[in-house]
Order: sequence, then C-alpha cells, then structure tokens
Amino acid sequence: MKKLLSNIKGDAFGGITAGIVALPLALAFGVSSGLGPSAGLYGAIFLSFFAALFGGTNTQISGPTAPMTAVSMVIIAGIIAVNDGDVNKALPAILTVFLLSGFMQIVLGILGLGRYIKYIPYPVVSGFMTAIGVIILVTQILPSIGYYPKEDQNYVNQFKPQAEELILENILKEEAGEGILVLEDFKETITRAQHITEAEILKESKTLAKNEASGVLGTLKILPRALSHINWLELSLSIITIIIIYGFKKITTKIPSTLVALVVVSGAALALGLNYRPIEEIPSGLPQINLDIFTEFSLKNITPYIFTALTLSLLGAIDSLLTSVVADNMTKTKHQPNKELIGQGIGNSIAALFGGIPGAGATIRTVVNINSGGKTKLSGMIAGLMLFIILIGLGPIASKIPAAVLAGILITVGIGVMDYKGLKAIPSLPKDIKIGPLKFSAEVMVMLTVLLLSSFWNLVYAVGIGLVIASLMFMKKIGDLTGERSEVIPLKQEPAWKDEANFPEKLKADVFIKHVKGPLFFGSTSNFQNVANQIPSTASKVIIRLDRMQYIDQSGLYAMEDVLQDLSKNNITVYFVDLLPQPKYMMERIDIIPDLIPFEHIFETFDDCIQAIKAGG
Repeated sequence: MKKLLSNIKGDAFGGITAGIVALPLALAFGVSSGLGPSAGLYGAIFLSFFAALFGGTNTQISGPTAPMTAVSMVIIAGIIAVNDGDVNKALPAILTVFLLSGFMQIVLGILGLGRYIKYIPYPVVSGFMTAIGVIILVTQILPSIGYYPKEDQNYVNQFKPQAEELILENILKEEAGEGILVLEDFKETITRAQHITEAEILKESKTLAKNEASGVLGTLKILPRALSHINWLELSLSIITIIIIYGFKKITTKIPSTLVALVVVSGAALALGLNYRPIEEIPSGLPQINLDIFTEFSLKNITPYIFTALTLSLLGAIDSLLTSVVADNMTKTKHQPNKELIGQGIGNSIAALFGGIPGAGATIRTVVNINSGGKTKLSGMIAGLMLFIILIGLGPIASKIPAAVLAGILITVGIGVMDYKGLKAIPSLPKDIKIGPLKFSAEVMVMLTVLLLSSFWNLVYAVGIGLVIASLMFMKKIGDLTGERSEVIPLKQEPAWKDEANFPEKLKADVFIKHVKGPLFFGSTSNFQNVANQIPSTASKVIIRLDRMQYIDQSGLYAMEDVLQDLSKNNITVYFVDLLPQPKYMMERIDIIPDLIPFEHIFETFDDCIQAIKAGG
C-alpha cells in the first residue's frame, strides 16, 4: 500500500487525464460495437480499474481498443443475427462469450503463456492492424453521412419477401419443435401465418437490411445509394470533428484533441439547437450485473463461439503486452506478462458481467498517463474511477452527443491504427517465393492475405490462416537453410573443417562425412533422407557430425532411423560425433541407440573417432 501511494499526486493527475482521454473513445467504441455507448463506457470503467489492480504493468491504462472492438463487432453482429435481430434477446449470449474470453485470458496467464505471445509473426500483426483500420474507416462512412439503411424505407421494402419467408420458416421450426408439424395438413401453419402483422414483417425487413449493409462489403455495396441520401448536417458535424482532431494537435498536444473535438462540436450543436441525431441514451444510475448471463445460459448457443472467444482473448493479450512493452521503454521498468494477462482477464470478465465490451491495454492512454505523471497502479484505478464519476454525474449530458461526432472520432482512429510502417516496407522486402513466373515476398504475401481476408471475410479465420501460412513458410525457409548447410563429403576432397585435415590418406576414399548443421525437424527431413543415395557403394564408413544439431523432433527422429537402416542394409558402419543431449535422449527413447548405433560408435570429438577407425573399431 505504501508503494501504491508513493506517487499519489502524479498518479492522480495521470489517471484523471487518461480517464478524460478515454471518454470519447469509450463512447465511440461502444457505438461501433453495436451495443451502444454505455457498453463502451462500462467496459472502460471496469477494465481500467481491475486490470490496473491485478495486472503486471504499473502504468498501463486499459479499456476498449480498436482491434478488440472490431472483433467484438463481428461477434455481436453474428449473435444478434441468429436471434432475429433482437439485441436484448442476444445480449446474454454476447456477454457470455465476452466473459469466456476473460476467463481464457486468466488461464493463459496462470499457465505462463504470456511470454510466448511475442512469437506471433509481425506480418500477421501488421496485416491485422491495417485491416482493423480499414474496417473502422469504411464502416463509419454511413453514420458520418447520416445514412442508416434500416431507416431507408424504399431499401427496407426490398427485403419484405425475404422477411416473410424467414418468418414462415421460423413458424415451421416452432411447430416441428412442438411436435405438431404435419406435412399433409398445414392448417396450424396457416392459422399462425394469419396472425403475422405488418409490423413484424417490417421489423424483420429492417434487420435484414441492416445486416446486408453491415461490414466492409455491405458498406461498399450500399455506398452508391447512401451517397444519394446524404444528410449534410451530419456530414458537416463529422468533417468538423475530424478537422479539429487533426488541427488542434498542431496547436498543442497537452490537451487531447479528441476530447476538444467532442466538447466543442457537441456543445455547438446543442447550443445552436441543430436537428442532429444523438447517440443512444446512456442509462442513469449504477451499472447492474446482467444476471441473464447465468439464468439464460445455453451451452448450445455458446459452442460455435468458443474459438472466437479464444481469438478475442489472444488478441487482447497481444494488444495489452505490446502496450506493456511501450510502457517499459518509457519508464525503464519491466512488466510481468503473465500477471498482466491475469489482470486483463479479470477486468474483461467483470466488465462482461456489467454489460461492457472487452478491451485491452491502450497505448495512447498509457502514454498520456506516463507523460502526466502516472507511475503506479493507482493511476489506472483512478482513470476507471474518473470515468465512473462521469457516468454517474454526466450521463444525461453525454447522451446528447451527436452520433456523427463519434463517427468522425472513429474515422481518425481507423486512420491512426493502420500499420504504415509495414505498408511502406512492401516494395523493399526481398522476393523470396516463386510461383510460376512470378516472384513474391513471403512476408508481404502473409500480410496482404491477413489484410484482405480480415477486411472482406472474417477477422478470426484470417488470423488463423495467416498464422498457418506464416508458420509453413518459416518452416520451409528453415528446412531449406538446414538442407543447404548440411552436406555429405568424401574425405578425398578438401576437408570441410580444420580437424578433418589430419585424417589418414589411405582411409579417405573409404570414409564419408555428413555434417548436420541446425535442427533436424519435419521441415528439413527430405534433404537428410537422401544421405544413403549420396554415398557410393564402395564406401564402408560414414561419420555423422552432430555438434550443430541442437534439436530433433519426432519426424527428424524417424528420418534418422530410416537413413541408418538403409546404411546398415548396405553394410556401412555409422559413427556419431559430438551427439548433444536432446537428440541423444530422443534416440535412446526409440532404441536407435544402441540398436542401430552402439555406444562404442558414439564419440565426443572427431579425433577420438579417427583413433577408433584407425584401430579398426
């Protein structure tokens, strides 16, 4: 406690400043997610406080972030779609997925997996971050020009036949579930269909229209129609917001330009009595635990989203630990990655219970906190309390913020989150892969694959596919490199290593040497398996030098066994030189040693091996 209060003045100022900076982003991310501004605010409050309290980075400020919101948006839209477009009906399942994601982060931390996050390839992260920027930027075009597909009556009417078909399909499913569906007699179906109201058809049509125009592809498809229905007031508010955000930074960076834009544009719109579209109302009073998470829990509804929840938890881990590294560099400290994951998991779990969207360590807010004097965990807790005070005291005022202002803020977030460093490097990266007559850079191919699949298909699957491609390419490169460096040479040629120079002249034509340089694993076995074919039938001895083979996996082990068996069939004696502990242990486990290589044929040095061969061993 004494350490926590050692910098109370700096932590208070840092936390308050970071909380103020977080306010517009929390509201904007909440709206973008589809659950409304209150979900973003609740997420920021609980995650900021509890991630700071239990986390492993003293100066970290956590809350909803662009990557986490983009993935959450996909999850929310998918679950709402299977719940007839009813947010309230879908909410328990949505929050259960978020809660599960938080639990997974806690498990990742307990298992000590935080230190492995750094092994995710940069091209995957780069492509994903740029895709997040594209998704946010494109999906905010419609609200920034004041066009909402479900409110365009002519557009909605196009979906009425599909809505009627869907409602009828649901009736048939209900009857089948109740055991009263009779294919020979649709009397009950007709009776129920007669009770379908025009309002129900319209509601379903609006849901279908909204879903059709969602995401990057949906926005691009409806964009021509949207541009013919521009609300010039909404567009003006968005543009002014963007101009202030970028322009005010040139005046000073001490006051967050996002907050300035929010206050100035919202205040002006309210004072002038403009007929703008406000954000959804933020509930007044204390946040309530959503008990429906437990009372309406259904494993069947959650099962399809387990992998998605895992992806969300991993993304939050990456996002948070990258921010922790930034904080370390600024404060010259060292964060505890596994403890940080536990803190993030606790914060996200509690936020989910209260209806908040998940988040992670936020780089900009963390930097603001450090620059404002924050040094201990107290700063992050104060940031959460600051947002809580704003919720309780200014909720009704915040509900009057124009939706177009938040759209403008999100557009700048989308532009800022893209990985321009990775994009600029595309022309200069080596083209190391050839497909037909064309040459490509492996890194660029992975990055663009993740970028395109994330933007136009599915964020979750895109990351998985990107990791698989990156891993395969890495293994191919290592395998090729190992194959190039591994060699078989007759000693009658120029010796490869210095200690081979004194080998007896009369034995040189009869002895071959195999140098294994690097790990023998499933990506490098094909070259090794050609050893038997490379050695002439006149040879009677092979020395395999293993001092640079630090590791062998199961594939390499069986490749080694096959080679040794082939050499044994040709009556060739094999000697091992400088066999390292891990490969030796693995070979003993499947009896390569001593069945194929007796202990007396294993030597610590090449000179020892020479002496044994001279002696006829």
